[in-house]
Amino acid sequence: MNNVITILAIKINPKTILIAVAVCLVIAAVLGLLLAVASKFLHVEQDERIDKVVEMLPGYNCGACGKAGCAAFGEALVTGEAPAVSGCKVIKPDKKQAIKDYLDNTPGPDGTVVNVKL
Repeated sequence: MNNVITILAIKINPKTILIAVAVCLVIAAVLGLLLAVASKFLHVEQDERIDKVVEMLPGYNCGACGKAGCAAFGEALVTGEAPAVSGCKVIKPDKKQAIKDYLDNTPGPDGTVVNVKL
């Protein structure tokens, strides 16, 4: 019996299909391994204080502070780009004080603290 499949007048050998599938699997495995290795070497550490400050912000993402949203404003506070918590127009006074106290007392990965104004 002939093991050749005819589709649209094209003769395809089943071994050719198996070889193509095997080659694709090998390529996928190699690329997956490369991605895993790259993720180890290219990993970027983010300052933990950014997430904490963003949690303390109201989360309205209104843009009244001049930033794209609360995450951008929180990052600006931690990096020192935003000098005062009062840049957020909708935050409650107790939250302002909580963010100021947190940033004044919590050192970053490099050991420095950020002194922000209310």
